[in-house]
Amino acid sequence: MRMPALSLIQWQKRFGTEQACAKALVKVRWPNGFQCPACGNTKAYLIASRRLYQCARCRHQVSITAGTLFHATKISLVKWFWAIYLMASDKGGISALRASKHLGVSWPTARNMLRKIRQAMAHRDSIYKLSNLIELDDAFVGGKRSGKRGRGADGKRPVLVAVETRAKGAGFLAMQAVDSVCHKSVEAFLVRHLRTAQTVKTDALPALNAVGKEHEHLKKVTPPDKAKTWLPLVHIMIGNMKKFINGTFHGVSSHYLQEYLDEFCYRFNRRFWEPELPLRLLNACLAHGPIKIAEFY
Repeated sequence: MRMPALSLIQWQKRFGTEQACAKALVKVRWPNGFQCPACGNTKAYLIASRRLYQCARCRHQVSITAGTLFHATKISLVKWFWAIYLMASDKGGISALRASKHLGVSWPTARNMLRKIRQAMAHRDSIYKLSNLIELDDAFVGGKRSGKRGRGADGKRPVLVAVETRAKGAGFLAMQAVDSVCHKSVEAFLVRHLRTAQTVKTDALPALNAVGKEHEHLKKVTPPDKAKTWLPLVHIMIGNMKKFINGTFHGVSSHYLQEYLDEFCYRFNRRFWEPELPLRLLNACLAHGPIKIAEFY
């Protein structure tokens, strides 16, 4: 479904107040109108200062944000909506440090807001699976120590990357950080991201032989200087992903890597609808359930 494109000024006019943001949230939560969970009554009064609807019959109170991405948040909905806009409107995304300055919140708060939005991105992309001719390869991301590059390098996290090939270039993209590139991790990746019985091209890495169980496997031993010829699109995707991570975030911890891969894939898979992204992402967040952020130290 197509979405209207909104400029920064238009976004501010449309979602510039708590009441406007609450109205957008209520529309998604109760598309057919409010219904009291206690008595089923359809009439209620809004207590805007507390983000509550109070049933006109039994006086049961229902939080607007309960059971949503914004569950138990103390941050204003206006700031949440602005975080969504800032994240979607720039193809480079936004770092937690920049978001904290723009939104007037602490860095930990901005970081957790962006992490929740990324999970909404991942959830929306999880309903799609790749099909037709697909290029599959692995990459290594991160690492603070100098020395060996590529496979076996210290401190790097392996990532499986698959991209559809179409007549005019790349189709949809999927990326997943794994503990190791082995038969088990490859099989799990294929089940999660590919439709069955597709045609998959690889560089004949032994671990990728798992492809042949459910798919037509086109493999060719490829020296590094020939890899971009046999698997051109997947190597472009890997390069662009690394530029995105290093350009905006200057590197990420392996604990958080998947979140950034999810953000990159979400934005890439909707690159032809870039002006619509803020509203698309807003709808994805409004329709998402509560998210509990697990911290890593």
